[in-house]
Amino acid sequence: MLTIGQVAAYLGVTVRAIRHYHQRGLLPEPARDVSGYRRYGADAIVTLVRIKTLSDAGVPLARIEELTGASPAQFSSSVAAIDDDLKDQIRDLKRRRSRIAELSAGDRLFLPEEVVVLLDRIQEIGLSPEAVRTERDSWILLVAQYPDQVPGWALQKQAMFEDPAFQRLYLTADQAAGWDRNDPRLEALADEVNGFGGLHAPGSDGAEPILALDALVAVALMAAQTGKPVPALERLIELCQSRATAT
Repeated sequence: MLTIGQVAAYLGVTVRAIRHYHQRGLLPEPARDVSGYRRYGADAIVTLVRIKTLSDAGVPLARIEELTGASPAQFSSSVAAIDDDLKDQIRDLKRRRSRIAELSAGDRLFLPEEVVVLLDRIQEIGLSPEAVRTERDSWILLVAQYPDQVPGWALQKQAMFEDPAFQRLYLTADQAAGWDRNDPRLEALADEVNGFGGLHAPGSDGAEPILALDALVAVALMAAQTGKPVPALERLIELCQSRATAT
Protein backbone atom coordinates (compact mmCIF):
# COMPACT_ATOMS: atom_id res chain seq x y z
CA MET A 1 0.00 0.00 0.00
CA LEU A 2 1.58 3.24 -1.19
CA THR A 3 0.89 6.90 -0.52
CA ILE A 4 0.02 9.22 -3.38
CA GLY A 5 3.54 10.65 -3.35
CA GLN A 6 5.10 7.20 -3.54
CA VAL A 7 2.81 6.20 -6.42
CA ALA A 8 3.61 9.38 -8.29
CA ALA A 9 7.37 8.83 -7.90
CA TYR A 10 7.08 5.15 -8.87
CA LEU A 11 5.10 5.82 -12.07
CA GLY A 12 6.82 9.08 -13.06
CA VAL A 13 3.70 11.23 -12.84
CA THR A 14 2.85 14.19 -10.67
CA VAL A 15 0.66 14.15 -7.59
CA ARG A 16 -1.42 16.82 -9.29
CA ALA A 17 -2.00 14.50 -12.26
CA ILE A 18 -3.23 11.69 -10.02
CA ARG A 19 -5.62 14.07 -8.27
CA HIS A 20 -6.84 15.23 -11.69
CA TYR A 21 -7.56 11.60 -12.61
CA HIS A 22 -9.64 11.36 -9.43
CA GLN A 23 -11.57 14.49 -10.38
CA ARG A 24 -12.21 13.17 -13.90
CA GLY A 25 -13.53 9.90 -12.50
CA LEU A 26 -10.79 7.85 -14.14
CA LEU A 27 -9.40 6.57 -10.85
CA PRO A 28 -11.47 5.93 -7.71
CA GLU A 29 -10.14 7.66 -4.62
CA PRO A 30 -8.85 5.11 -2.10
CA ALA A 31 -9.87 5.17 1.53
CA ARG A 32 -7.66 6.90 4.07
CA ASP A 33 -5.73 4.98 6.70
CA VAL A 34 -5.76 5.76 10.43
CA SER A 35 -3.12 8.43 9.84
CA GLY A 36 -5.32 10.19 7.30
CA TYR A 37 -3.24 9.20 4.26
CA ARG A 38 -4.77 7.70 1.13
CA ARG A 39 -3.22 4.33 0.38
CA TYR A 40 -3.05 2.92 -3.15
CA GLY A 41 -3.16 -0.81 -3.70
CA ALA A 42 -2.21 -2.97 -6.65
CA ASP A 43 -5.49 -2.43 -8.53
CA ALA A 44 -5.13 1.35 -8.35
CA ILE A 45 -1.53 1.20 -9.53
CA VAL A 46 -2.47 -1.05 -12.49
CA THR A 47 -5.23 1.39 -13.43
CA LEU A 48 -2.80 4.29 -13.19
CA VAL A 49 -0.30 2.48 -15.41
CA ARG A 50 -3.02 2.01 -18.04
CA ILE A 51 -4.10 5.66 -17.78
CA LYS A 52 -0.52 6.91 -18.10
CA THR A 53 0.21 4.60 -21.04
CA LEU A 54 -2.88 5.72 -22.92
CA SER A 55 -2.27 9.38 -22.10
CA ASP A 56 1.36 9.18 -23.24
CA ALA A 57 0.12 7.66 -26.51
CA GLY A 58 -1.98 10.76 -27.12
CA VAL A 59 -5.37 9.38 -26.14
CA PRO A 60 -7.56 12.24 -24.84
CA LEU A 61 -8.56 11.89 -21.20
CA ALA A 62 -12.19 12.00 -22.28
CA ARG A 63 -11.65 8.73 -24.19
CA ILE A 64 -9.54 6.93 -21.59
CA GLU A 65 -12.45 5.94 -19.37
CA GLU A 66 -14.17 4.04 -22.19
CA LEU A 67 -10.92 2.26 -23.07
CA THR A 68 -10.02 1.17 -19.55
CA GLY A 69 -13.31 -0.72 -19.22
CA ALA A 70 -13.59 -1.92 -22.82
CA SER A 71 -13.50 -5.48 -24.13
CA PRO A 72 -10.64 -6.37 -26.51
CA ALA A 73 -12.89 -5.85 -29.55
CA GLN A 74 -14.22 -2.53 -28.23
CA PHE A 75 -10.68 -1.45 -27.34
CA SER A 76 -9.43 -2.12 -30.89
CA SER A 77 -12.40 -0.29 -32.41
CA SER A 78 -11.94 2.74 -30.13
CA VAL A 79 -8.20 2.89 -30.79
CA ALA A 80 -8.88 2.79 -34.55
CA ALA A 81 -11.32 5.70 -34.18
CA ILE A 82 -8.77 7.68 -32.18
CA ASP A 83 -6.17 6.98 -34.86
CA ASP A 84 -8.53 8.31 -37.53
CA ASP A 85 -8.99 11.48 -35.48
CA LEU A 86 -5.23 11.89 -35.22
CA LYS A 87 -4.86 11.43 -38.98
CA ASP A 88 -7.40 14.20 -39.54
CA GLN A 89 -5.49 16.44 -37.14
CA ILE A 90 -2.22 15.68 -38.91
CA ARG A 91 -3.74 16.56 -42.30
CA ASP A 92 -5.08 19.80 -40.86
CA LEU A 93 -1.68 20.67 -39.37
CA LYS A 94 0.01 19.97 -42.72
CA ARG A 95 -2.43 22.30 -44.46
CA ARG A 96 -1.74 24.96 -41.86
CA ARG A 97 2.03 24.51 -42.23
CA SER A 98 1.67 24.88 -45.98
CA ARG A 99 -0.30 28.07 -45.49
CA ILE A 100 2.29 29.42 -43.06
CA ALA A 101 5.01 28.66 -45.61
CA GLU A 102 3.10 30.68 -48.21
CA LEU A 103 3.14 33.70 -45.89
CA SER A 104 6.89 33.96 -46.44
CA ALA A 105 6.02 35.08 -49.96
CA GLY A 106 4.85 38.39 -48.48
CA ASP A 107 2.81 40.55 -50.85
CA ARG A 108 2.92 37.82 -53.50
CA LEU A 109 0.41 35.90 -51.39
CA PHE A 110 -2.20 38.62 -51.99
CA LEU A 111 -1.20 40.33 -55.22
CA PRO A 112 -0.27 39.48 -58.82
CA GLU A 113 3.38 39.69 -59.80
CA GLU A 114 2.88 42.93 -61.76
CA VAL A 115 1.70 44.74 -58.64
CA VAL A 116 4.51 43.29 -56.51
CA VAL A 117 7.05 44.60 -59.02
CA LEU A 118 5.37 48.00 -58.90
CA LEU A 119 5.48 48.10 -55.10
CA ASP A 120 9.17 47.17 -55.17
CA ARG A 121 9.78 49.98 -57.65
CA ILE A 122 8.06 52.69 -55.62
CA GLN A 123 10.04 51.60 -52.57
CA GLU A 124 13.26 51.88 -54.58
CA ILE A 125 12.57 55.47 -55.56
CA GLY A 126 12.02 56.44 -51.92
CA LEU A 127 8.26 56.62 -51.44
CA SER A 128 7.32 56.82 -47.75
CA PRO A 129 6.41 53.57 -45.94
CA GLU A 130 2.90 54.93 -45.32
CA ALA A 131 2.44 55.64 -49.02
CA VAL A 132 3.69 52.16 -49.92
CA ARG A 133 1.25 50.62 -47.44
CA THR A 134 -1.60 52.67 -48.89
CA GLU A 135 -0.66 51.58 -52.41
CA ARG A 136 -0.47 47.93 -51.34
CA ASP A 137 -3.79 47.97 -49.50
CA SER A 138 -5.41 49.75 -52.41
CA TRP A 139 -4.20 47.20 -54.92
CA ILE A 140 -5.47 44.38 -52.69
CA LEU A 141 -8.93 45.98 -52.82
CA LEU A 142 -8.68 46.44 -56.58
CA VAL A 143 -7.67 42.80 -57.07
CA ALA A 144 -10.78 41.74 -55.15
CA GLN A 145 -12.97 43.86 -57.46
CA TYR A 146 -11.17 43.77 -60.82
CA PRO A 147 -8.82 40.75 -60.85
CA ASP A 148 -8.50 40.65 -64.65
CA GLN A 149 -7.75 44.35 -65.15
CA VAL A 150 -5.28 44.87 -62.30
CA PRO A 151 -2.16 43.39 -63.99
CA GLY A 152 -2.59 45.77 -66.95
CA TRP A 153 -3.11 48.77 -64.69
CA ALA A 154 -0.01 47.87 -62.70
CA LEU A 155 2.05 47.62 -65.90
CA GLN A 156 0.87 51.08 -66.94
CA LYS A 157 1.92 52.53 -63.63
CA GLN A 158 5.27 50.73 -63.80
CA ALA A 159 5.88 52.46 -67.14
CA MET A 160 5.15 55.85 -65.60
CA PHE A 161 7.79 55.33 -62.94
CA GLU A 162 10.44 54.86 -65.63
CA ASP A 163 10.23 58.60 -66.24
CA PRO A 164 12.49 60.47 -63.74
CA ALA A 165 10.26 63.55 -63.98
CA PHE A 166 7.23 61.55 -62.92
CA GLN A 167 9.23 59.96 -60.11
CA ARG A 168 10.11 63.41 -58.75
CA LEU A 169 6.52 64.57 -59.08
CA TYR A 170 5.19 61.49 -57.31
CA LEU A 171 7.70 61.87 -54.49
CA THR A 172 6.69 65.51 -54.08
CA ALA A 173 3.03 64.51 -53.97
CA ASP A 174 3.92 61.91 -51.35
CA GLN A 175 5.51 64.63 -49.22
CA ALA A 176 2.50 66.86 -49.82
CA ALA A 177 0.23 64.19 -48.39
CA GLY A 178 1.50 65.27 -44.99
CA TRP A 179 0.76 68.94 -45.55
CA ASP A 180 -2.28 70.81 -44.29
CA ARG A 181 -5.16 70.99 -46.75
CA ASN A 182 -4.75 74.78 -46.97
CA ASP A 183 -0.97 74.76 -47.41
CA PRO A 184 -0.09 77.40 -50.06
CA ARG A 185 2.56 75.09 -51.54
CA LEU A 186 -0.25 73.01 -53.01
CA GLU A 187 -0.95 75.73 -55.58
CA ALA A 188 2.55 75.55 -57.04
CA LEU A 189 2.40 71.77 -57.00
CA ALA A 190 -0.93 71.88 -58.86
CA ASP A 191 0.72 73.91 -61.64
CA GLU A 192 3.55 71.38 -61.79
CA VAL A 193 1.13 68.48 -62.06
CA ASN A 194 -0.86 70.21 -64.81
CA GLY A 195 2.35 70.97 -66.65
CA PHE A 196 3.39 67.33 -66.79
CA GLY A 197 3.04 66.14 -70.36
CA GLY A 198 1.84 62.63 -69.67
CA LEU A 199 3.06 59.20 -70.67
CA HIS A 200 1.94 56.46 -73.02
CA ALA A 201 1.60 52.98 -71.55
CA PRO A 202 3.23 50.04 -73.40
CA GLY A 203 1.07 48.83 -76.28
CA SER A 204 -1.16 51.90 -76.17
CA ASP A 205 -0.24 53.36 -79.59
CA GLY A 206 -2.70 56.06 -80.54
CA ALA A 207 -4.26 56.13 -77.07
CA GLU A 208 -4.49 59.20 -74.88
CA PRO A 209 -1.42 59.64 -72.65
CA ILE A 210 -1.70 58.89 -68.94
CA LEU A 211 -1.56 62.17 -67.06
CA ALA A 212 0.06 62.75 -63.69
CA LEU A 213 -3.29 64.04 -62.48
CA ASP A 214 -4.90 60.74 -63.45
CA ALA A 215 -2.37 58.91 -61.28
CA LEU A 216 -2.94 61.25 -58.32
CA VAL A 217 -6.71 60.94 -58.63
CA ALA A 218 -6.33 57.16 -58.55
CA VAL A 219 -4.17 57.38 -55.43
CA ALA A 220 -6.65 59.67 -53.68
CA LEU A 221 -9.59 57.44 -54.58
CA MET A 222 -7.79 54.30 -53.44
CA ALA A 223 -6.69 55.95 -50.22
CA ALA A 224 -10.29 56.92 -49.47
CA GLN A 225 -11.39 53.37 -50.31
CA THR A 226 -9.01 51.97 -47.70
CA GLY A 227 -10.40 54.34 -45.10
CA LYS A 228 -7.29 56.57 -45.13
CA PRO A 229 -8.33 59.70 -47.07
CA VAL A 230 -5.60 62.29 -47.68
CA PRO A 231 -7.06 65.83 -47.40
CA ALA A 232 -4.00 67.51 -48.91
CA LEU A 233 -4.11 65.31 -52.02
CA GLU A 234 -7.84 65.84 -52.37
CA ARG A 235 -7.24 69.60 -52.26
CA LEU A 236 -4.37 69.26 -54.76
CA ILE A 237 -6.68 67.52 -57.21
CA GLU A 238 -9.32 70.22 -56.77
CA LEU A 239 -6.71 72.86 -57.54
CA CYS A 240 -5.45 70.96 -60.59
CA GLN A 241 -8.94 70.59 -61.98
CA SER A 242 -10.01 74.18 -61.33
CA ARG A 243 -6.81 75.61 -62.87
CA ALA A 244 -7.07 73.32 -65.90
CA THR A 245 -10.63 74.51 -66.46
CA ALA A 246 -9.63 78.14 -66.07
CA THR A 247 -7.03 77.83 -68.81
